[in-house]
This record gives sequence, structure tokens and C-alpha cells, in this order.
Amino acid sequence: MKLKTTLIAIVIAVLPGLGLAQTPPAPGNNAGARIDQRQANQQKRIDEGVKSGDLNQKEAARLQKGQARVQNLEDKARADGKITREEARRIEHAQDRQSKNIARFATATVFTVAVFV
Repeated sequence: MKLKTTLIAIVIAVLPGLGLAQTPPAPGNNAGARIDQRQANQQKRIDEGVKSGDLNQKEAARLQKGQARVQNLEDKARADGKITREEARRIEHAQDRQSKNIARFATATVFTVAVFV
């Protein structure tokens, strides 16, 4: 009985340590989820811009083309089953540029000049 209790105590003491001994996730493992979430957020911004009238169809089409380019980069990076740090950096840089484009088009206002004779 004492041996059984001792074994149970050892197992209970060792189990938490086993969780810490696991190898850390490979770099870029969560990059895919982060990239996907950002793509979804940017797509939502484009859709909301069209709905609110801040973006016209031509601007939205141009932004969609940019989104497709970023998606193409992501698809190529995922082709081997994982996204490396360098691939993630390149994709996130493209997403940064795309985000700036979305902001620029969405906040651009058309000024009309009134001419009084």
C-alpha cells in the first residue's frame, strides 16, 4: 500500500514537469493563423468601405487585387506545409502595404470646386 501511494505521489509530482519539457512550437507555427486573421480583417475593411460609400467599385477592385496578391504569397508559403519566419515576414510586409492602401483609399475624399460667377 505504501509503495502504491509513493508511486502515485511521484507520478503527480512528475506530470506537470512533462508539460514543460515539451519542445516549443516551431517558428511560424502561429504565423498562419495570424496572417489569416489579418487577411479577414482587411477584407472586412474593404467590404465596409464599399458599403459606406468610402470606396467606389474601381478602388475596391484595386484593393481586392492587392488582397489576391497577398493571398498568393501565403498560398506559396504554405505549399510545403509550413510558413517559415522569412515567409511570414514577407507576407506581413505585403499586408502592411495593403493595409496602408486600404486606409489611403478609404479616407480619400473628393473635393468639388464651386465656381461662383
